[in-house]
Amino acid sequence: MSDTASIEEPNWLTSGDFTAAEEPFRLFAAWLKDATASEPRDPTAMTLATVDADGMPNARMVLLKGADEHGFVFYTNKDSQKGQELAAHAKAALVFHWKSLNRQVRLRGTVQHVTDAEADDYFATRPKQAQIGAWASKQSRPLESRMAFEKAIAVTAAKYALGTVPRPPQWSGFRIVPTTFEFWHDRPFRLHDRIVFTRDTPTAPWSKTRLYP
Repeated sequence: MSDTASIEEPNWLTSGDFTAAEEPFRLFAAWLKDATASEPRDPTAMTLATVDADGMPNARMVLLKGADEHGFVFYTNKDSQKGQELAAHAKAALVFHWKSLNRQVRLRGTVQHVTDAEADDYFATRPKQAQIGAWASKQSRPLESRMAFEKAIAVTAAKYALGTVPRPPQWSGFRIVPTTFEFWHDRPFRLHDRIVFTRDTPTAPWSKTRLYP
């Protein structure tokens, strides 16, 4: 193996022993790549957990739209229930479960808004019908009937029949900046492998701990 290959592929990646990894972002990227090849649908699906004004937790599935050393990004209507909860309590948790691989990743951290430029760039990649839906949907608010929603879609579609659809001001993205990662891999007889990476702040170095299953 050449020196270049050694730099690109750390020992834990070539050996398959993920517990030898020294930082979480590269390990997550490797696991997501595996999941993309093996999951039958939506390897980027993740559970997003927030809390409401009374401290009651909420969880729902969303899709990961960006992941790097800066954090994990998803997009939504800021006026939705999750958008309002994140605005009030800028902390969240995510869970990825890849059943085909018997792997799970949990992470927790602080929450930031993406920039307008980032939101504009991503919105421009969405299918036009999805862009129109973002304008027509008053996400999480009461809907009197399906017909009322379809009428709103038709009105919006007529408004933007020609040209591009601009991003609605209430539609944007959130970035979860992790301070904790846990990687879990199923083993026979429930003798699972688990490692946790933690840091005190988003700029602090990571520490790693192996956990009993």
